[in-house]
Amino acid sequence: MIWGWVLSGDWTFGMAIGASEMLSKLVLYYLHDRLWHKTEISGRWSIQTVHVIKTITWRILGTFDTVMLSWYISGSLKLGLQLGGIEIITKMVLYYLHERIWYRIKWNSQAQSVSA
Repeated sequence: MIWGWVLSGDWTFGMAIGASEMLSKLVLYYLHDRLWHKTEISGRWSIQTVHVIKTITWRILGTFDTVMLSWYISGSLKLGLQLGGIEIITKMVLYYLHERIWYRIKWNSQAQSVSA
């Protein structure tokens, strides 16, 4: 994780936080997505609004995870909060773009053209 390295000045911390976040975020994202699909929010608003709400809920969870992991690994709550503060903006933008792109992929038509 580049931000961990930049803020701490320690590349081993950056690598440790990057590796631990990769594992924790895989689990958290899966759980977030499963819970999200069980809600009935999608039928109430436009798909863009749903993507914004999903982005915000994911970022809250993801930022909390980053802060806790960084604090645990570094022993510094200040460093954990700094990393969380930087990521809340950068990763929210990236996640929203990811959701919009994912939504636009025509999975069924691709599957049909591959099998044809």
